[in-house]
Formats: sequence, C-alpha cells, structure tokens
Amino acid sequence: MKSGPFLFLLLFLVMLLPAAAADKPLVRFGVIPRYNPLVMYKRYQPIMDYLTAQTPYRFELKISKDYPEAVRFLQTGVTQVSSLGDVTFAEANTQYAAIPILKPRNKDGIPFYRSAIIVRSDSPLKEIKDLRGKSMAFGSPHSTSGNLIPRYLLWDNGVNLRDLKSYTNLQHHDAVAKAILKGQFDVGAVKDVVAEKYKSHGLRILAWSAPIPSVPLVVRKDTPPEIVTALTTALLRLDRNNPAHQKMMQTWDDEFRHGFAPASRDDYQGIFRMIKEIPHGCGVGCHR
Repeated sequence: MKSGPFLFLLLFLVMLLPAAAADKPLVRFGVIPRYNPLVMYKRYQPIMDYLTAQTPYRFELKISKDYPEAVRFLQTGVTQVSSLGDVTFAEANTQYAAIPILKPRNKDGIPFYRSAIIVRSDSPLKEIKDLRGKSMAFGSPHSTSGNLIPRYLLWDNGVNLRDLKSYTNLQHHDAVAKAILKGQFDVGAVKDVVAEKYKSHGLRILAWSAPIPSVPLVVRKDTPPEIVTALTTALLRLDRNNPAHQKMMQTWDDEFRHGFAPASRDDYQGIFRMIKEIPHGCGVGCHR
C-alpha cells in the first residue's frame, strides 16, 4: 500500500512522544504542501516538538494534499493553526475571517521574502521582456511567490500570459527549479530560498520581485486565546542571535529558522490589491 511508509513514520513519531506530552491537549498545525510529504515531515516536525515542549499543548503536524485543502482544514476545524501562503491567507480571510498572528523573519532578521524568475545559467534570456514566445513553469495556482507575484511581474512589464509560448503550473517550488534545470521549460518562478538553493546547480536569477510580507501563521477567529498566546509566546521567544536557538533551528524549514515577528491583516494589503488588479489567471479569475 502506497501510504505504508507514511503510516509507519507517523507511528514512529508517536512512539517517540514522552508520556507527559501525550497527555497534553492536542493542537493540529496545518502546513501547505511546499515540498513532498517526507521532506515536509523532516522540516516541520522539529517545530512541532519545540512547541510541544514549550507550551501546555501537544502540537501535531497536519499536511494537506494541496493548497485549497489547507484552507478547508482550517475552515472546518481540522486544524487550529496553519502556515499558509500569502494568497491562501487572503482566501481564508475572505472566506471566514481567518486571522494572521505571526510571520517568519528572513536571514537578515526582517519578515519579508521575494519571488524569483529563474532560468538556466546558460540561458540567453536577460530580462522579463525577453520572455515573449518562451515556455514558463509557475508554482501552484494558489502560491504567492510561485504564481501570483511572478504573474504580476510579467503583467507589470507588459508581458501577458498569451505572449508566452506555453505555461504550466507545477505543484512544488522544487519541481519548478528541477524542471528548469532539465530544460523542460525556458523560465520558471520560485520563492527566494529555493532560487538560492539551486543556484549552485546551474540556475540563474533573471529577476527579483519587490519584498513580500512573509508567509503568515494563521488561526481561526474562534481559536481559544490561550492557544494563541502560548503559540506566539513560544515562537517570539526565539532569538536568531542566540547560539543555542540557532543550533536548534538549523533543523527547521528554511523559512522558519530565523525567528518570528507579529503579523496583522494590514501587512497583506498589497497581496489583496494584486489579486484584484490582475485581470486574468491568478487575479480576479481565480480568487474572487
């Protein structure tokens, strides 16, 4: 059975829980599928372990099969907190008033990231206006840095989707980067940490977006305030300049290993604006 390895991994993780942790009230923590499931567990389970140790709750990772499912999990109460993308947060906020509480800091200590337009190192392409007649790989239709922002960049530079030879949405940022390296597409769009990761493998960054507010941790509006307080206190306590914290967070996902800052809906006004402004594709056509 295909799910066998994942079931075994889950059972193994449960067996590792201390008895005291198993007695704590359960909080399910959702995450959009940024990578394949095994990589997701490797990068996010240490965060669950930290939160379980530092709060009165036992945090359990809940990975969705796609971006919309992560939104549904939060909406229906399957998860109480979730790490969403900026676009999926906008959807969750519009649909049922989900609330952002925290946003991760980047390696410079500020809560922003960027989208990158990438090509192979040997590509003759030099700027966004050169993309006419080329094939392009985007991330998930619900991805901020893999879809919304790069489509906005193209639109803002006078390149429409119909000007491309072809375009395709792939599920993960890593899949986009690997497809460009294999020559399956002329150009792709990924988040900054993925672009930097694959530069040494033969990728070149053709263009950067402006800074984007980093991906929010989001809760349902009826999430008990004591859970929100415990979660925010534990994560805001992390100090990227503390050697012990640095060492611990090295095993965490790249976007979470530099600490956190408070977040509010106002931080994402630019995302709401871009969703409304793009006339086709990831704009009004997808996110009403």
